[in-house]
Amino acid sequence: MPAKGVYRVGGLGTAVGACVLLVAGVSACGSSPEPPGPSRAPAQASGTSGPHAAATGPSPAAGVRLPPRHAGFDYQIGGAYPPPAGVRIVSRDRTAAPAPGLYNICYVNAFQAQPDESGSWPADLLLRDAKGKVVIDEDWGEALLDIRTPAKRARVAARVGAWIDGCAAKGYDAVEPDNYDSYTRSRHLLTADDATAFITLLSRRAHERHLAIGQKNTVELAGLRKRAGLDFAVAEECAEYDECGTYAKAFDDRVLVIEYSDSGLRKALAGFRNRLSIVRRDVMVSTPGSAHYVRRAG
Repeated sequence: MPAKGVYRVGGLGTAVGACVLLVAGVSACGSSPEPPGPSRAPAQASGTSGPHAAATGPSPAAGVRLPPRHAGFDYQIGGAYPPPAGVRIVSRDRTAAPAPGLYNICYVNAFQAQPDESGSWPADLLLRDAKGKVVIDEDWGEALLDIRTPAKRARVAARVGAWIDGCAAKGYDAVEPDNYDSYTRSRHLLTADDATAFITLLSRRAHERHLAIGQKNTVELAGLRKRAGLDFAVAEECAEYDECGTYAKAFDDRVLVIEYSDSGLRKALAGFRNRLSIVRRDVMVSTPGSAHYVRRAG
């Protein structure tokens, strides 16, 4: 789901949310938990020499290729279209195909169930309050998933892991699991430790499939990226909320920034033009031809 508030597209079907259109709703490289697809052939691991050699995070897992730093970026979780000139990194919903010749990131709604998918989840994997009522992210109409115990985390991770396998089978280079911060909307039923334990399972699955994995928003947990096995960050409105520096430090400048206002774009460029990958999109993350479509970069 969007960090500060954006639409998202539909996950297995078409939802709407931060990711859209955005990411969460967005989401998807597949829909239901089908048998794991074939794993990708190991990609060439990116080098670690040069001015960024002293990265704060762990070395990439074998066969995992990290996104380039300070590269042209487009956020297309609301719908795929031909990347503009100069773009080297693209993020798309898991239901879409990757863009040929670019570094491709696969969006997956990992911590919440999109409105049209809640019924496909086992009832006991939807987070419920003391009265047995499903806890809903009211902004996007999505049920939170219950990751409070190791057993439930393993079951949810198995299903999301099948989507990650689908991303790998399609030829993506990385995965972007959305709603890492859903514990902050759980009415204190979930904790940061629950979220970190769960995303660690997803990191292992992604790395087994030779995919890098990004931390979506959740700046307060950026310092745990090494423990969680996260390779880069996707940060919505980090300039608007003065968070880009925290992500840049934690992820050694391997940060993809999406701003949703001209003022946010100006602020991001003023502070990080020569360091981070920055793009300005419309909150609907719409496609060219739409009345809402906006895309600008430095």
